[in-house]
Amino acid sequence: MSPEEIRLLYDYNAWANRRSLTAAAALTPEQFTKPMGSSFPSVRDTLAHIFGAEWIWLERFQGRSPSSLPDTTQYPDVATLGERWGEFEPRLLNFVRTLTPSDLDHVMEYKTLKFGVYSNPLWQSMQHLVNHGTYHRGQVTTLLRQLGAPAILTDLMHFYRERSVAAKA
Repeated sequence: MSPEEIRLLYDYNAWANRRSLTAAAALTPEQFTKPMGSSFPSVRDTLAHIFGAEWIWLERFQGRSPSSLPDTTQYPDVATLGERWGEFEPRLLNFVRTLTPSDLDHVMEYKTLKFGVYSNPLWQSMQHLVNHGTYHRGQVTTLLRQLGAPAILTDLMHFYRERSVAAKA
């Protein structure tokens, strides 16, 4: 995977996260935190998990292995989570923009929260993080529909199409 490809993938990831947060903003605080019986109890908890995973993986990318994820209860509404994510996103994207081919091939070692110590090339962990977010954003879409909110499109192809149209304008 080249630095250009990983940058494009992370631009997509940020785009999809922002679309998910924007869609969740249509919810009331009660709907946002309502237990729904998914992988994570609520829209808030699912979005906060995506954010927390991005945070912990950036820490790992930079050689640190935190022992826990951020507490989801600190986000009572979409605005609070969106503000925190908005502060974090540039850190992640700036990290991505500095990567070289040798950085991506570098074998990183990190300690997980539950499964011990692992090592693999940085590019594999970086692909995993975007894939992880895609999986959980799909769950957010389902939860939003169940709450009567409009559905959102966060597929990679929609990102490509939107960029193509913007480039032609």
